[in-house]
Amino acid sequence: MAATLISIIGPPASGKTTLAESLCAQLAAEMVREDYAGNPFLADSYLGKEEARLPGQLYFLVSRAGQLSRASWPARGVRVSDYGFCQDRIFAQLKLGADELAIYEPLRARLENLVHPPDLLIRLTASPRVLLGRIAARGRGFERVMTAEFLETIDGLYARAAAEAKCEVLAVDTGQTDFRADSNVRELANTVRQLIGQKRLSPQRTQRTQSKK
Repeated sequence: MAATLISIIGPPASGKTTLAESLCAQLAAEMVREDYAGNPFLADSYLGKEEARLPGQLYFLVSRAGQLSRASWPARGVRVSDYGFCQDRIFAQLKLGADELAIYEPLRARLENLVHPPDLLIRLTASPRVLLGRIAARGRGFERVMTAEFLETIDGLYARAAAEAKCEVLAVDTGQTDFRADSNVRELANTVRQLIGQKRLSPQRTQRTQSKK
């Protein structure tokens, strides 16, 4: 039996990394952290420089495939990733032109078959107003080009990816629930434990929503 993978997806500033770190502490899990800071093309790509779009996307594709590789996946334990492999294609479709997608897609399709799939997908949501406020507060200059329309589009694509997922999906509105509060993290961790246990017992897929307490 392979180690359990919990992947967290959602728009920028929805709280993926914060929640992943907190869940790892609650579940005694190992974190798989997106190599956001290591991507040398990321800022230029966000700022619209065409020459950076494809290299930036391929950097993430190869990095994510390496981190989630079936070949090196552990046999036991729990890992929490602050991204889902599905998001690579989402951003590629939004950012790349037709010629670039013609290069990207065959590579993505090949690497996807080599990636360990999630056992549980946690989909984070928040209103564009909340997301834009968080983006402004964390002060990454290149993220200031994001608009409410862009964030709504990404959220819709994540909703589609969640609907197509072949695993349990847990939807959480981080605009309503503050996961900097230990009590909220503990409650979510208990829900995750239940879902992981059910997954081990049954292959049936369900989609759930974590409500605010």
